Amino acid sequence: MIDSLPNEVDFLIVGGGLAGYCAALEASNFGATVLLIEKQDKIGGATVLSGGSFAFAGTPLQIKLGINDSNELLFQDLLRVGAYENDQTLVRLYVDRQMETFNWFEKLGVTFANVFLASGQSVPRGHSLNAQKVLDIVAMHANSTGRVRTLLNTSARRLITSETNGAVIGALIEHEGKLQKVFSKKGVLLATGGFSRNEALLNLFAPGQVGAQRMGSPGNTGEGLLMAWQIGAAFCDVAHIKGTFGNHPSAGPEDHFLLFPMYAGGIIVNSGAKRFVDESLSYKLLGEACLKQPDHIGYQIFDQSIFKKGQPGIPSMDFNADLRAGRVVKALTLKGIADLLGLDSAKLERTVLEYNEFVAKGHDEAFGRDGLCNHYGSLVKIETSPFYAYASRSVVLATYCGLTVDMNMRVKDVYGAVIPKLFAAGGVIGGFHGQGYMTGTANGKASIFGRIAAQVAVLE
Repeated sequence: MIDSLPNEVDFLIVGGGLAGYCAALEASNFGATVLLIEKQDKIGGATVLSGGSFAFAGTPLQIKLGINDSNELLFQDLLRVGAYENDQTLVRLYVDRQMETFNWFEKLGVTFANVFLASGQSVPRGHSLNAQKVLDIVAMHANSTGRVRTLLNTSARRLITSETNGAVIGALIEHEGKLQKVFSKKGVLLATGGFSRNEALLNLFAPGQVGAQRMGSPGNTGEGLLMAWQIGAAFCDVAHIKGTFGNHPSAGPEDHFLLFPMYAGGIIVNSGAKRFVDESLSYKLLGEACLKQPDHIGYQIFDQSIFKKGQPGIPSMDFNADLRAGRVVKALTLKGIADLLGLDSAKLERTVLEYNEFVAKGHDEAFGRDGLCNHYGSLVKIETSPFYAYASRSVVLATYCGLTVDMNMRVKDVYGAVIPKLFAAGGVIGGFHGQGYMTGTANGKASIFGRIAAQVAVLE
């Protein structure tokens, strides 16, 4: 760590989350001096508020567990979840580089312990490990090179461009109440995350999310987006900002209270005790459906057989942890569950009975559900006492849109031309997800694309 700003570095990185530190380590390994600035008083950003999932395909851990996955299946899943509105060059880049990055993590000492099924995945490919631990390992390796310097409580205010060709040559930085220009020989990487905590930008780009909760790092306020916007950067995917279904109503803006028993076989009902959606859809689409319900709320209903499928240590699937915390409620009968939730018990019992009849027939006549998640897994009846419920709302936890980049992570302007020496990676970019989101791809793209940005910047 340093306590003063240098006048010049090889590479300037704005943002101290996973994308920033993967880029810092990569750049330093090529011999570059790196200054990484983070406006919060600690590193982490959105990374450490995530569930710690990474979407990898064809890994030794999957093979060990008998999970048959591949690059092509991952590619097709990403396009399908994104409704084919993704930038396919970015999707293919992710797919082609994901196993290399998985191996890179393992060489650093990051060992993924679990694989689970989650949103957008047609087979289980959510590789789980505590996100703070992953970031700490990458940051430790970056700092150990002696070429990466980090300043906390330090913000970038404006980008500095060359008067001759418009290249980004540095940034105006605020540190300890003072503004100073820092120049960067290789350019600037924006790894500043999204804007889930900027109400003005959310109202501008996603007015339809007014009924959703807000979540994310306090630093996710969109400064990187705004600085690039000022010099002509183009945006993409802003029309696809959606909340994520499954957040408990008691959650605060920095709580990770997302739980997904629907992907283990549970159903979702509204305050009228009726199903309103195919529960196997992406939780982004479930979030949209939830916002159309009375009071913007849904209730995940499941039984003991589904509860046993919970996976300890994986936040979004650790049903027992949420039971202990009081967020999952439990009763011996469906009437008991209805009474705890304030629902009409006769209607809830009728809804569950109808669903169980669909399962027995092998076809969901109401909403066409044909699997647990993205056509994977067999439907199960909800009939084994005790029964459980998890009140859920939609939450904007990340914006999954932003700057338009090419396959070298170079930011493009509104006319499609590259802005020289301006790079972006992680939650500040758009183009990759399209209309939907697959669990684990936020951390995946942060690490993959952060490394690519550094390689291109330093070697150009």
